Amino acid sequence: MERLLENVLRRLVIDGGLRVTTASGRSFVVGHPRPDKPEIAVRFTTAATERDLLLDPELKLGEAFMDGTLVLEQGSIADLLDLLMAQPMVNNTTAASKLFYAVRRMLRRVAQFNPRGRSQRNVAHHYDIDGRLYSLFLDADRQYSCAYFEYPGQCLDDAQLAKKRHIAAKLILDRDDLSVLDIGSGWGGLGLYLAQMAQAKVTGVTLSKEQLALSRERANEAGLAGRVEFRMQDYRDVPETFDRIVSVGMFEHVGVDHYAEFFRKVHGLLKDDGVMLLHSIGRSDPPGITNPFIAKYIFPGGYIPALSEVLPHIERAGLVVTDIELLRLHYAETLKAWRERFVARWDEAVRLTDERFCRMWEFYLAGSEMGFRHQGLDVFHIQLARRQESVPLTRSYIEVAEEKLRKVEAAQRSPLRLAGE
Repeated sequence: MERLLENVLRRLVIDGGLRVTTASGRSFVVGHPRPDKPEIAVRFTTAATERDLLLDPELKLGEAFMDGTLVLEQGSIADLLDLLMAQPMVNNTTAASKLFYAVRRMLRRVAQFNPRGRSQRNVAHHYDIDGRLYSLFLDADRQYSCAYFEYPGQCLDDAQLAKKRHIAAKLILDRDDLSVLDIGSGWGGLGLYLAQMAQAKVTGVTLSKEQLALSRERANEAGLAGRVEFRMQDYRDVPETFDRIVSVGMFEHVGVDHYAEFFRKVHGLLKDDGVMLLHSIGRSDPPGITNPFIAKYIFPGGYIPALSEVLPHIERAGLVVTDIELLRLHYAETLKAWRERFVARWDEAVRLTDERFCRMWEFYLAGSEMGFRHQGLDVFHIQLARRQESVPLTRSYIEVAEEKLRKVEAAQRSPLRLAGE
């Protein structure tokens, strides 16, 4: 088994070097070390882990790191994943791994079947955990989606504020008291921003009890309870119509079989001159499957779509695509910031959870970051309308609206902050 593992790794690792120590104590080096890259050294503590990695590396690598049977002796798990996921043959390793992929591809619609009850359980799995964990690595507004970096090196808090500003500009909030539906409203930060900075009347819906409670608390503390309403409600059950709709980081939980239902409902929720902005993780390569580690431990029922899977349902729902922007590496930089913040506060995270959970979370953040850097993951901004004339003729309105919002932000005496922060 050790020899087979060594042969597979020698075929896989071409650019960069990796030192491996097996459970029996034998060591070997694969690849070609580079002076500009840190040398990475790993050690396996059990022969079973070596066997499992050969069979199902996409799932078992993360589990081995979680369980401590894969030990990083030099470098971090982010360094290891950066090395492995950048290799040209990373998706073509063993016959067994190809078989696992094929089976998961066949079963992906079952895994992504998300009726109302299952959707709420899936949301609770990830979001209804101790809220203090998220405060360790998110920005002050607790934005848990891709930031928008206006320039290299911009700090996370400013980049998340830029994201809200960018989205608000695309919603064309060109008059006061426009009604806005926020589908998947998170901890309320975007809804509060739209109400305070653009004078919108916002309805936010979520399936997370923890997020709902904090969102309502924040609205009360900001004096916006009369302008912002947060509900525990499935978007499919919302009865009103709205001038604008926004959804950030929720579409990934809808599931392929529910795309048609989602956009039909959006069509029904939008007023005749309405506009929607959909912010979603996507993929620039053809349709695939959810990474099995992410599906099992992080986002059950989740799926990252290709544009080719989304656009036909928009067309059939009678909606018009008025703009598409790809944020590309913005999420990689966001995840890097989250990972570095989380690791810096590791001891606090362990006190809230345990070492195994923290290793799982670090692997999730690092693996996601490298997926955006090396494997075709992206973030879509899809702007939709019922009528194409609802959106200005050129995109210059976005920059104009952002500048106006910057002035409103500067005029505010205190920035929006989480309760107690």
